[in-house]
Amino acid sequence: MNVVDSCGWLEYFGDGPNATFFSDALAATSELIVPSMTIYEVFKRIIQQRDEGDALQAVAMMQQGRVVELSSPLALSAARLSLEYNLPMADSIILATARAHGATLWTQDVDFESVLGVRYIAKDLDTAAG
Repeated sequence: MNVVDSCGWLEYFGDGPNATFFSDALAATSELIVPSMTIYEVFKRIIQQRDEGDALQAVAMMQQGRVVELSSPLALSAARLSLEYNLPMADSIILATARAHGATLWTQDVDFESVLGVRYIAKDLDTAAG
């Protein structure tokens, strides 16, 4: 099972330098867990950078995986992980979702660089947009 962090989805949709790092995880939709938080973050960012039509197309692709809503138990787990790893709310929810489903978290977010169960690749800061 795989969870792709919001930054990974955005890298993929923007055809950034690390897009291929995320492509296999995103292509295996039967193994893809999509935290509802990533839908929020990706939709918002794509509307800001492009338009609502593009954002809705991105969400349609994301919904090919199994979307997981934020439940009370997941929220409690996320709060614990936030404290343990000093993560922002969205990051902790995404990590908690991955762990709840025994999934690998794919990301280029440096906050996850040394977290167990995470596949991390450094973001190319020379070409990164936003």
